[in-house]
Amino acid sequence: MQFVPHKACLVGAVLAAAVGTLAAQDKPTIATVVKISGIPWFNRMETGVKEFASSTPTVNASQSGPATADAAQQLKIIDDLVARKVNALAVVPMDPAVIEGALKRAMDRGIVVVTHEADNQKNTHANIEAFDNAAYGAALNERLATCMGKQGKWTSFVGSLGSRTHLQWVDAGAKNAAKYSGMQLVDAKNESFDDANKTYEKAKEILRKHPDIKGFQSSAGNDVIGIGRAIEEAGLAGKVCLVGTGLPNPSAKLLESGAITAIGFWDPKDAGLAMNRTAKLLLEKKKLDNGIDLGVKGYEKVTVTKGPGQGLLLVGNAMVIADKATYKYYMF
Repeated sequence: MQFVPHKACLVGAVLAAAVGTLAAQDKPTIATVVKISGIPWFNRMETGVKEFASSTPTVNASQSGPATADAAQQLKIIDDLVARKVNALAVVPMDPAVIEGALKRAMDRGIVVVTHEADNQKNTHANIEAFDNAAYGAALNERLATCMGKQGKWTSFVGSLGSRTHLQWVDAGAKNAAKYSGMQLVDAKNESFDDANKTYEKAKEILRKHPDIKGFQSSAGNDVIGIGRAIEEAGLAGKVCLVGTGLPNPSAKLLESGAITAIGFWDPKDAGLAMNRTAKLLLEKKKLDNGIDLGVKGYEKVTVTKGPGQGLLLVGNAMVIADKATYKYYMF
């Protein structure tokens, strides 16, 4: 991914101002760092972070992220926050492996680290998943298989080949599809970098290469928009199936036209709340017991087990799959 200097500088300036203001107020600071700023998924997460901040006056909370889906830019932001001695980090890693060193430095300095969408992250006190990722990927694929009549070619998209959850979802999808002898996976794991335009171009390329393709399973929040647009422009709405992660508001028109078959999601707002509440509990030296209620929808009875490192793995029950008939119940 090409580095964008002026955007990165802008993010750094905003970050410095926000953290500087927070530090001056002599309250614990929880800094949320997302994969990419300015897209619907993480705009929605910021709503949760702001809700947490307004409802928890004893803590300062803010959100930042790189201007593009670039793990190196995210690493720089985390390094800056560690240097500024924030009290806690709540991170949605673009690539868990890239930030392991930075998170270790944070933990060594006494900074609480909470992660999300990274159950392989070793240097974290707690990683929070909205649901069992294999179950989610299989559920998306089962919906796709049903739409396809369990026959025909299908392909998959991920935000990046370093994105832990995206790979878990499409791998579980492939395992589910293997139950059906008539389903054939082609050109798997196309990288979109969560860019709807890049996804659109790649989807058009796949439609040209495989004119008989019957289905797409996607992962990043913008993928269904790009793929759905390509399907609709090709006059294939309702003929080629598309099931993937996406949000109701941005997906509405393509769900109505039939270009998107169904979307899967969890509410990023609630994930932002859950991460920040977990960070606050850890700052207060509270124990995270199995079955804990984080006071957030979908995280009322969280399964807590040991993670791959010294931290804990928390798994909620926040999965939603919606289609044209049901998406309006979740308008965000």
